[in-house]
Amino acid sequence: MKREIKILTPVGMLGYGIPEADFMRGIDAGADAVIVDAGSTDPGPYLLGLGKMIVAASALERDLRTILKGCRKRGIPLLLGSAGGPGIRAHVDETIAVIGRIAASEGWRLKVAAIYADVDKAVVLQRHEAGRIGPCASAPPATREDIETSEHIVAQMGSEPILQVLREHPGIDVVVAGRAYDPAPYAAFCQFHGIEDPGIFWHMGKIMECGANCAEPKGKVILATVRQDSFDLEPMSANERCTPLSVAAHTLYEKTRPDLLSGPGGMLDLTGATYVPLNERTVRVKGSVFRPSPKYLVKLEGAAIAGQRTIFVGGIRDPILIAQIEPFLEALRKRLGAVYPELASGAAQIHFHVYGKNGVMGALEPEKDFVPLEVGILGEVTAPTQELANAICSNARIGVLHMPYKGQMATAGNFAIPLNPPENPIGPVCRFSLYHLMEVESPLELFPSHIEEVGA
Repeated sequence: MKREIKILTPVGMLGYGIPEADFMRGIDAGADAVIVDAGSTDPGPYLLGLGKMIVAASALERDLRTILKGCRKRGIPLLLGSAGGPGIRAHVDETIAVIGRIAASEGWRLKVAAIYADVDKAVVLQRHEAGRIGPCASAPPATREDIETSEHIVAQMGSEPILQVLREHPGIDVVVAGRAYDPAPYAAFCQFHGIEDPGIFWHMGKIMECGANCAEPKGKVILATVRQDSFDLEPMSANERCTPLSVAAHTLYEKTRPDLLSGPGGMLDLTGATYVPLNERTVRVKGSVFRPSPKYLVKLEGAAIAGQRTIFVGGIRDPILIAQIEPFLEALRKRLGAVYPELASGAAQIHFHVYGKNGVMGALEPEKDFVPLEVGILGEVTAPTQELANAICSNARIGVLHMPYKGQMATAGNFAIPLNPPENPIGPVCRFSLYHLMEVESPLELFPSHIEEVGA
């Protein structure tokens, strides 16, 4: 047990690129572990639904090579959460395969733990029938069809499965976890080294998993020094600094509210957190409290294929049309619905995104009464088949180009199309079929693990 432990995070997302000099500065500063998040639901459900990885294999290998060299130099472990993006079994295995190739090329022999987060549909159905699954945030109640049509289902593990591996295999070189609550590897490493206050290690992990986003300007490599009652944050780039404002502001990042943060097993309460500068670049944080929940809940994430998508994109500069663009597009929707009964029935959908006029905020945009110089229109059609999506999208694009409107002067069309072909099939579209909380008997029950050796 150490009085203090140092945790180094090289980047907020594995594969996004690591400034090697800054990373090695953190290694040389005495890091006891390198921990990095490798996944997210930020890109939406398609990674989970289609089994895609969040970064290219070459980017994954580049970052892992840099990290492993630093870990080997110092003799410290690497902990990865949410391997590959959605954290499915195939991505855990592929990440370990990449680690094995790097180890073989460098002449290393590494002991690696795999922790899986995939959940069998039969388990989810049983809990659903027992009334032990409820919505997370604004998700609607789950249905049997939601579960059965899911291409993949994962659960977000807490710290317990990772902590179990560390305790049973204290000499482990790398832990590759499937879908995990982002701060979970940080919490597990702190618990392994005797840090007892969960308010401290959960808050530290929630900040650190984003790399040096809490610095100004925001960066990549950051070092945390953790002790029983507080933690310190220092970016490893000489051009960045942590301030009380920059660190406290991170509680606004990707959160519904800045004071209460839900996670597996409980709630992190930041109401009493304090942020004190130690020098111009380092901030000490203390005062956070973790409040356990009566029942241990994990978040389920499932994705199903909703249809096939085709898109078109173009721009309009005619002020007469721009001034009436919303009713124009609504009239076009009605015209298309009369031609394609699938639109009228809801089997197919069409959406127009008008960039330059409410394209980002939509109905929530407060500045509605203005006529911009030009707008861009992205039209997207989702249908049961790619052929139908292509047909509806083509008709929609022609409608934007040629449908008449009040006051029209140039009748040859007022829609500039930059791409050829003008319609582009995107392929399968996914939706989150599950974004729900499920009761578990134990924090360990859904997350099997095994140990293997890779490399030379």
